[in-house]
Amino acid sequence: MSVNKPIGVFDAGIGSYAIVEKIRKSYPSQDIVYLADRKSFPYGAKDHGELLTVTRQATEYLFQYGCSAVVLASNAPSIVVMEDLLKLASLPVIGVLPPVKEACRHSMTRNIAVLGVRSMVESPEFKKYVIENTLEGCAISGINASELVDLVEDFSFLNDHEKTQRVVSQFLEKQLETQPNIDVMTMSSTHLPWLKAFFLQAQPQITFLDPADSVIEEIRPYVTHGDGIIDCIATESPQFPIKTFNEALLGLKTGLIAKLIHIGN
Repeated sequence: MSVNKPIGVFDAGIGSYAIVEKIRKSYPSQDIVYLADRKSFPYGAKDHGELLTVTRQATEYLFQYGCSAVVLASNAPSIVVMEDLLKLASLPVIGVLPPVKEACRHSMTRNIAVLGVRSMVESPEFKKYVIENTLEGCAISGINASELVDLVEDFSFLNDHEKTQRVVSQFLEKQLETQPNIDVMTMSSTHLPWLKAFFLQAQPQITFLDPADSVIEEIRPYVTHGDGIIDCIATESPQFPIKTFNEALLGLKTGLIAKLIHIGN
């Protein structure tokens, strides 16, 4: 059975599957192509030029696949290269961005943390984005949460709840020691929403926002009536073989099996 004008969703890791699920639940008849570009993992360790190359290659592959629009389901490239990618892409691309304005509206203390990978929170593009989107009177701190992303990529969040809770709790405690007034945090890596239960267990008084929620409304103009098919495809590298990725899909009870594809060189 072939897909009909699917929405493409791609990232380099397993984290983006959460966005696939959100789309499926919101638009049950929408066909989806889910691309895990494991060969390019991690996006968060790449510089601007590398990020633009791999995201453009993935976007063009999904265009050839027949997608009507693509969700770049990773916060780092959505911040760092989206402006350049949109100039080169052959179809609409929707990014996942830190919900800074929403965080400002939720915060009582006006102190907010954006949790993300190092390459995003330390980038000049992120600093520019924060300046342009922060409401008056709010203070935004970018926090490198790369160590928490690892808990998802190595499947500790599924297989070792005790370790995951310990790492998450210690991480948040450390951040709040220096910034005790933070009352809202954005989970600005697509991996981090998988850890939301652990976040809330550690710091229930903090509001944790998922940036993916805004994507659902943004893709509405591109939604079509299909059969609710999800085609799952993936690249691989010696370090990140497709076999391991399929084991993760099984562990998440997705019902999907990724087919191996090749993108770029």
